[in-house]
Amino acid sequence: MSDIPGGPMNTRPVHFFWLLDCSSSMSYNGKMGALNYAVREAVPHMQDAARDNATASLLVRVVTFSTGAEWHTADPVPVHEFGWQDVEPSGGTDLGAALSLVARELETPPMPERAMRPVLALVSDGMPTDNWHAGMRALEATPWGRRAVRVAVAIGDDADRSVLKEFLVNPELEPILAKSPKQLAQAIRWASTLAVKAASTPMAGGSGTAATTKLPPPVLTAQEPDVW
Repeated sequence: MSDIPGGPMNTRPVHFFWLLDCSSSMSYNGKMGALNYAVREAVPHMQDAARDNATASLLVRVVTFSTGAEWHTADPVPVHEFGWQDVEPSGGTDLGAALSLVARELETPPMPERAMRPVLALVSDGMPTDNWHAGMRALEATPWGRRAVRVAVAIGDDADRSVLKEFLVNPELEPILAKSPKQLAQAIRWASTLAVKAASTPMAGGSGTAATTKLPPPVLTAQEPDVW
């Protein structure tokens, strides 16, 4: 990866971060299995989106949060080499720890100066159990954090959508509500493709706050009954 910061303009990196809730509540009603399936199923679509954009190289990382937060995929992996490894549920919902972990990676360095906008994709089924506002402040304190394209997926009615909405920053944006495994798969696929395309589109003047980027909402199927 050492040649990326000084590389040609047409291969600037897009860093994609999954922030995935792995709290114990994800063990209920098949949520964790559905999330593992949804992310695995989305990977080929991410690879297609990356192939369609010759101006960017897509790099993927994964943070999981339960009691604390940790890197599930610590190093940025080129999307064509990325393979999903299942995650397991346990513990609390320490969103703040996850946001702080990502914030440290959005400093320059380690982020290269000439990267494209990063993508932060947050998926949760509950409410934070730590000081998540501190994590948000850490994220907003970084230039790349402020410019990131953000998407949020709420799994079921128990998810605290007000928190996810604050994460999105723009008051016009809403988290995507998935109430069944099929809807979750559709939401994850949407988040992993349209957000990449938005991040790969140069901003006017090359600066600004990308968190306000408004993406067209996904069309979620209503053909199966709600389970969450």
